[in-house]
Amino acid sequence: MSENVLVAVAWPYANAEIHAGNLVGSYLPADIIARYHRLKGDKVLMVSGSDSHGTPITVRADAEGTTSLEIYQRFHQGFLELFQSMGITYDLFTSTHTSNHFNVSQLMFTALLENGYLFKEKQFQWYSTSQSRFLPDRYVEGTCYICGFEGARSDQCDHCGNLLEATQLINPRSKMDGSTPELRETEHFFLDLGKLQDKVVEFLSQRQGYWRPNVVRQSLGQIQSEGLHGRPITRDLDWGIPVPLEGWEGKCLYVWFEAVIGYLSASIEWSGLNGDKQAWRDWWKKIDAKTLYFIGKDNIPFHAIIWPAELIGCGTRFDELFKEEKVQEFVLPYDVPANEFLNLEGQKISGSRNWAVWGKDFLSRYDPDAFRYYLTSIMPESRDSDWDWEEFYHRNNDELVATWGNLANRVLSFAYKYWEGIVPDPGQLTEIDEALLATIEVGFDNVGKELEQVHLRAALAEVMRLASEVNKYLDQTSPWRTIKEDKQTAARAIFVAMKAIDSLKIMFAPFLPFTSQQLHEFFGNGTSLFGSQFTETVKDELGEHVILRYNPTHATGKWKASELQPGSKFEKPTPLFKKLDASIITEERERLG
Repeated sequence: MSENVLVAVAWPYANAEIHAGNLVGSYLPADIIARYHRLKGDKVLMVSGSDSHGTPITVRADAEGTTSLEIYQRFHQGFLELFQSMGITYDLFTSTHTSNHFNVSQLMFTALLENGYLFKEKQFQWYSTSQSRFLPDRYVEGTCYICGFEGARSDQCDHCGNLLEATQLINPRSKMDGSTPELRETEHFFLDLGKLQDKVVEFLSQRQGYWRPNVVRQSLGQIQSEGLHGRPITRDLDWGIPVPLEGWEGKCLYVWFEAVIGYLSASIEWSGLNGDKQAWRDWWKKIDAKTLYFIGKDNIPFHAIIWPAELIGCGTRFDELFKEEKVQEFVLPYDVPANEFLNLEGQKISGSRNWAVWGKDFLSRYDPDAFRYYLTSIMPESRDSDWDWEEFYHRNNDELVATWGNLANRVLSFAYKYWEGIVPDPGQLTEIDEALLATIEVGFDNVGKELEQVHLRAALAEVMRLASEVNKYLDQTSPWRTIKEDKQTAARAIFVAMKAIDSLKIMFAPFLPFTSQQLHEFFGNGTSLFGSQFTETVKDELGEHVILRYNPTHATGKWKASELQPGSKFEKPTPLFKKLDASIITEERERLG
């Protein structure tokens, strides 16, 4: 039975280019899952966009002497180009700088306020006397009072992962000029997480058993050790979404509060673009909808604690404010499959030191499926993993090329040569033939089970194992030898191998969409396995925006064994993958740092 599956993907800050760690943390796993569910026949909505209002954007704008708008637009365009090249198939990739997102975020704020989950409080905030302004949290660094890490931001420590109280930061300093800020009083709205704590704990307790242990452990552990307390959701800023109340001019909604609302606002924007303003409700209001949030482990508190609290706190009031005819509560996250971190050659990735594999730079020299394959094979699902250029070289040549690419190419090339582009008639299949095809067919269930649980490494490894089984079958049947003595026997083996490859093409497709499409066309199919991506320029009160969209035609219902028939036509194949020279190992390592 078809399911409604929301694939909500972490929003990249529009202040820096995307590297392999970002891709493997959330964007690639989300796309793999979205593609699988589309092939399976589920109703998928995959959304995200550029996080345009975070202080990283204003920090960079100040450093470059330009505007936050220019910074956001520049990096947003780069994201669109990378995601198209990488095959990250968002139904909508938008941004938080749209009038739609402003409206939805302000309605969420109002719903929480009217439901009694917001309160006002005066607090002390770091103030720069040299710049005569309050400093956003990312403008202030110091020593973490929990773990002692010296490079902690005033709102969160990336070393221990804890959310921090800004005023307790040790030895604070301004990132802008190194000066020591002072604490001054200002008034803000707070999200009353303490009032929502019991409901959040109940929600998390219901997710134990199928959420990744690190996500549940970190979330419940944080609540049990510290409890939930009010957290400010407004800031003294001039770049962001205004607080929708009189007398609060000059203050904006805090980015951590409004950015997660982007999953909802993007869904609503997508509905409007598709001409059905109620469509978003299929994923946000239907109790059996599955909503999956793909993030890195540094974002676990925001998606496993704070976002569910916002949704619970809104209740049905959002629908009433949004003037919906049917009033319902929001669906809470079904899963938050957060990944750990990816390191590079044994060291932590660092953009400032150029110690990174940059997405667009990589794709200027290598193919996207090689990128997708290696990243999936080392995906940090349960612990940190490491990108190693020598391992990339070997996995490309020994697995992608030798095990899978050569299998597909030599079987189709051989068949094209001896049967002139016509799938041979196998005659009566033998026990060994039936056994291989049965193994491949069972593979759809086995691989599907792993994908349902977002075990991507295990799923990919199983598909590659099945490819090895086809190679073993060919070693046993040896059609390259029997063609000289008994063409019918060779025809039987080649037909079985072709049918197995046609099935494996589908199982590989979520991971390797570009070469799977090539193989799909080699088999004589004129349609797309998935659909097509395209950019579109839209205009609203804030100006013009370029968005990335996806037309998901043809994918539905293909997650099943091949129905290849004797006598059908197929095309002459070309190699799917490029064999790499060992020299790339040294060349790429020399590019680092």
